[in-house]
Amino acid sequence: MLNKKVRVRFAPSPTGPLHIGGVRTALYNFLFARRNGGEVIFRIEDTDSARFVPGAEEYIQESFRWLGLQFDEGVGFGGDKGPYRLSERRDIYKKYVQILLESGAAYYAFDTPEELQKKREEVPNFQYDAKTRMQMRNSLTLPDQEVAQLVANGPYVVRFKIEPGHDIHVNDIIRGDVVIKSDVLDDKVLYKSADELPTYHLANIVDDHLMEITHVIRGEEWLSSAPLHVLLYRAFGWEESMPRFAHLPLLLKPDGKGKLSKRDGDRLGFPVFPLEWHDPRDEGAVSAGYRENGYFPEAVINFLALLGWNPGTEQEIFSLEELTAQFDLNKCSKAGAKFDYKKGTWFNHEYILKKSDSEIAPEFDRILKANGIQVPIDKVTKVVGMMKNRVDFVKELWPLCSFFFVAPENYDEKTVKKRWKEESAQEMQQLRDVLENLDDFSLEHQESVVMKWIEDNGLHTGNIMNAFRLALVGAGVGPHMFDISAFLGKEETLRRLDRAIKVLG
Repeated sequence: MLNKKVRVRFAPSPTGPLHIGGVRTALYNFLFARRNGGEVIFRIEDTDSARFVPGAEEYIQESFRWLGLQFDEGVGFGGDKGPYRLSERRDIYKKYVQILLESGAAYYAFDTPEELQKKREEVPNFQYDAKTRMQMRNSLTLPDQEVAQLVANGPYVVRFKIEPGHDIHVNDIIRGDVVIKSDVLDDKVLYKSADELPTYHLANIVDDHLMEITHVIRGEEWLSSAPLHVLLYRAFGWEESMPRFAHLPLLLKPDGKGKLSKRDGDRLGFPVFPLEWHDPRDEGAVSAGYRENGYFPEAVINFLALLGWNPGTEQEIFSLEELTAQFDLNKCSKAGAKFDYKKGTWFNHEYILKKSDSEIAPEFDRILKANGIQVPIDKVTKVVGMMKNRVDFVKELWPLCSFFFVAPENYDEKTVKKRWKEESAQEMQQLRDVLENLDDFSLEHQESVVMKWIEDNGLHTGNIMNAFRLALVGAGVGPHMFDISAFLGKEETLRRLDRAIKVLG
């Protein structure tokens, strides 16, 4: 195993949108593989045909394209160990089901849903195991001839036969040696004749073996399944090729106790899915996505990487390359990680500051065009440079700085009351005359001339600048005043001053 090339897999089920916890699992698989010169396989585990949701598989693939996580092999990527969609591997699984049946490691069960429900009502905490299986209808209790007839007519399931009285050791990279007693395990269903598909438990063992997976990195919720998977490897005689397990800490609610859910996002106003999800089962139901909410994919990756993993330094901003270089499963926490969605917003703000103005400008330009504004891209870039430090998302730029592109039609009442003095109209008229006489309307020249005019006339700088801002912006907000006036240009600056003088008096 140690000499094998590292191969990991991410295998979601197409039963709905990809939860952000699943994205983190995929990210950790990706980082581990890249850190160790390995490969990441993308499988689709569509074994639960009853819960299949149209569009879910495409949604998952689009999520990773947006996030910039590239798989090496699998659905949509090709490879020589496919097919990588489980529903296309029926014949492969049948062969391995037969191996377990013939070795006595598994058996047929014919209990109907009604019979199982009746048993649950009769027996408190009923589970199908060594204590109860001899009371049920299966190939261990029925004559061979009847079993053959029931198998021929169907439906049936195949259950794994777990022997009690054994300690099962799971060697986990994050949690160490985890020991589970076989007595607590039930005889899990491995195969269902109704749809000729295996359950997750059998399918992932067979596929991991055939696809030469060396490490299984998945969420803590799968830790309870690990003992069964160890037993299945033994039953097949594959112990030498058994992958190393690593069960990641849960993502927890931002407040209170328990696992992060969509309800938490709805309640507190943050997404729990990478992309917006339109549920085909519930027309009109739309769930928020990080992409549509304005997050940068790099910020989402950076945010998720630090939920359950700590590099051991004070560094918080990591490129994907830096994360890859430092990622170590041994530095993952055993305890669950609180999903601090406000920290996610902080990361997005930091990436806005980190990106160049020209990188952000095209996105803001699309927002401007959606609001009917057509200006040269260099002007868009200039506004981004002046205002990006004030926002967490690019979409917040428009309401914050629309005044650069649209003259104010109204003036904020509170600001007028506070900033527009009795003498403001007269002073703004004088300022207008000063500005009109300027041949050089650059920021530096404006500031030099106006500040000298204020000083020479014994005027109050704060009163002048506050009234000037109100006239140009319509409120008491915005960057340095001469940044605004230089951007607007002489003609527009004078026009806005004229209107404010007329309207505010």
